[in-house]
Amino acid sequence: MELKKNQMIELDITGYTAEGNGVGRYNGIAVFVPHAAAGDRLSVKILKTAKTYAFGKIEKILSSSPDRIPVDCPQFSRCGGCVYRHVRYEAECKAKQQRVQDAIERIAGFHYTILNPIVRAENPDHYRNKAQLPVGGGPGGEISLGFYASHSHRIIDCGECLLQPQVFSAAAGAFREWEKRTREDVYDEKTGRGHIRHFFLRLAESTGEVMACVVVNGNGVHNEPELVELLKNNVPGLKSVVINSNRERTNVILGPKCRTIWGQDTITDELCGLKFRISPLSFYQVNRRQAERLYRLAAEYAGLTGGETILDLYCGTGTIGLSMAKNAGKVIGVEIIPQAVEDARQNAEENGIENAEFLCMDAAKAADMLKNRGEKPDVVILDPPRKGCDESLIDTVGKMAPQRVVYVSCDPETLSRDLKRFALRGYKTMQITPVDLFPRTAHVECVVLMSRVEK
Repeated sequence: MELKKNQMIELDITGYTAEGNGVGRYNGIAVFVPHAAAGDRLSVKILKTAKTYAFGKIEKILSSSPDRIPVDCPQFSRCGGCVYRHVRYEAECKAKQQRVQDAIERIAGFHYTILNPIVRAENPDHYRNKAQLPVGGGPGGEISLGFYASHSHRIIDCGECLLQPQVFSAAAGAFREWEKRTREDVYDEKTGRGHIRHFFLRLAESTGEVMACVVVNGNGVHNEPELVELLKNNVPGLKSVVINSNRERTNVILGPKCRTIWGQDTITDELCGLKFRISPLSFYQVNRRQAERLYRLAAEYAGLTGGETILDLYCGTGTIGLSMAKNAGKVIGVEIIPQAVEDARQNAEENGIENAEFLCMDAAKAADMLKNRGEKPDVVILDPPRKGCDESLIDTVGKMAPQRVVYVSCDPETLSRDLKRFALRGYKTMQITPVDLFPRTAHVECVVLMSRVEK
């Protein structure tokens, strides 16, 4: 029987999609329902239909899943951040583990692979050390400051986010007060006019240092000293106040130019025993504690004995490669973003690491160049963006024939595709460990060990 828009049905929720929506089947048709929990029986209103699937919304919970818990955030149903605040953390981790297993079996076709239990976070709240808060017009002439609604650029005003440290709420409150006093106009994405675009915050968890950054469509803001004073008086650990200029009509948050109006240009955090200087433009993992656990797993999988050459592709600011450098003969990092490469070199220098080299190049071209240069890495580290690795890169890595490849992934589906491609080039997937770097959201990271075997 075909489902129709506005039809009411009763539905048992049996699992979750990759986006964290509940899913059930009605007469063989998959029905996706946001904010549903596996084990729920629901009255659902159909909102959209296709041949083999439909989307619906909860009209009434007929019987609750044993995993369902009271929602502790008033913005949960509107904000595009969390998708699992309505279920126990154990159930969330189980869903993410299942997502990885399903992708590996369905896309890679692997059924023999060792999939280890997910590495859970000690605390699923207040873990984010970075906030990117869009600024928009609000009611009564006040600003809206918060997060985008799911799949939109509509700003949901939010006074406090449970994923972020409380010091960020204090900083956002000071920024609101400053804007109320100065009446700075806000940027309009549709027209490209207006001034203030984002309020950007970073926390160095190990030192407690905080950076506040105002992203503007221009060079500065009115009454900068007053902004500084409000932030200084309300934000414990404040070390840096920066203006970032972004004049482009783009969804990219930060522009290339930063100007420090008070304090330091950077803040300093510690990760895996190393110190890292963080600027507004630096890439740095948003969950420091879980990142340390992920990097230790990567080092364990690398199996270093002291003399190996490591090729760290998509190295960012060098955090993974530098964390392994003391146990390696040589580290070669490759990254296409110039600022990240400069940060990596500076991080190596400040930590006294002399066996690391960083190249500003496209990963595939760099791997090809290093192969022609005669470099023969023993271990290749891959930490690509969500789209995964280009097949040309996988081909070049295969020709370099490292004994081990350690793949850090932020997307189980593209990871599975790439593992299948590596298998065709003589690499067997030995271990996969999911790591929950982003509790309460749909995202899940994985660390994978591949070893070279006879084809």
